[in-house]
Amino acid sequence: MKTYLKYIIFSVFIIVVSLNFLSSNNNKLKEYNTNLFYMDTYIQIKIYTTSQIKADNAFTEVEEIYKKYHQLTDRFSTDGGVYYINNNTSTEPIITIDPILYNIIEHGINWYHKSNGLLNINIGNVVDVWKKYRDQKSGLPSINELKDSGDIDINNIILLGNNQIKNNHPNIDLGAIAKGYTTGVVGNYLEQNGIDKYIINAGGNVLVGNHYNNDLYKIGIESPIESGDIYQVVKGNNISVVTSGSYERYYEYDGKLYHHIINPHTLMPSEYMKSVTVITEDSGLADTLSTILFLMPIEEGKEFIKELDNVEAIWFSNDGEIIKSEGFSKYE
Repeated sequence: MKTYLKYIIFSVFIIVVSLNFLSSNNNKLKEYNTNLFYMDTYIQIKIYTTSQIKADNAFTEVEEIYKKYHQLTDRFSTDGGVYYINNNTSTEPIITIDPILYNIIEHGINWYHKSNGLLNINIGNVVDVWKKYRDQKSGLPSINELKDSGDIDINNIILLGNNQIKNNHPNIDLGAIAKGYTTGVVGNYLEQNGIDKYIINAGGNVLVGNHYNNDLYKIGIESPIESGDIYQVVKGNNISVVTSGSYERYYEYDGKLYHHIINPHTLMPSEYMKSVTVITEDSGLADTLSTILFLMPIEEGKEFIKELDNVEAIWFSNDGEIIKSEGFSKYE
């Protein structure tokens, strides 16, 4: 994620009517809220518990988690781990990094291989070129400019074990995975501390626990062509719902929109669909898969997730057709 963003368009939001004071049948559960801003994202969190002190302590720790993961994964944060890796000028052959960052990078490398290179966390050089044009809202990079921006070979990121990485001067960009990964960590923290009823909306990365009133959460998926319109409602508990789309960060040039999700194979923004939404239990996996599926044709994506357990998806095609994975109906 990038700190220069001023606005976040929420692709998914919770449709939920809740009360500050819930019925006595739920052991006098109360709703507590907090709002954060990390990873260039407005983060809304609701938890349901019986104790103000427990809620305050949870929110304090949750903010520390988002803050730490933001600092570690933000390419532009000078006190962060990724910035240190990307900009290290030391002649030392090996760098020791935070184990949290090590695990996230390892996650990214693993999914590079599983996705046939569509998820490439070493694509920072190309992302920077497109960012320049998006910021100036004019012009297009040539293919030579993109190719000459720097090596995006994933093999330049060499993990050595024991939280050590080879000082190979990569340009790591964790924007495709960091937000969902961190939100999953937050959900695990809440559950491990006795708070299993919660809603987290991290800029469209939605994660919910058990329902506060023994019901199912209803999560609306926003239309990529009509802001604020909901084209599908997902029902469930203990699930993550994450969308990737061409309508979130883009600029228009010569009558065409150019968005921020770049295909590492073509070095160009992907054009297979308007958006894709992934539903699964693991927030980090949902975030990762939403990017991967956005970068492949819809039919190929349908086959891809058949090999995965408990993963469903819904696509909004370029011509407005709604396409669902085989098991999607269990969330309707």
